Amino acid sequence: MAKKSHIKVRLVPESKPDSPFVYYAKKPTKGEKAKNKLKMKKYNPSTRKHEIFVEKKLPPHSK
Repeated sequence: MAKKSHIKVRLVPESKPDSPFVYYAKKPTKGEKAKNKLKMKKYNPSTRKHEIFVEKKLPPHSK
């Protein structure tokens, strides 16, 4: 089985990390972009503005 080329990351608002609204994105596992934290400007419906969203670890899941 081949190694994964992307991983799933959770994006939360930079100004309010405990916000209930999050985005999910794919991030490469190799190369220069894999070492940097992902930052994206996205729409936040709770504040009704475009804000900077930063990468956080996915929460642990239960089976």
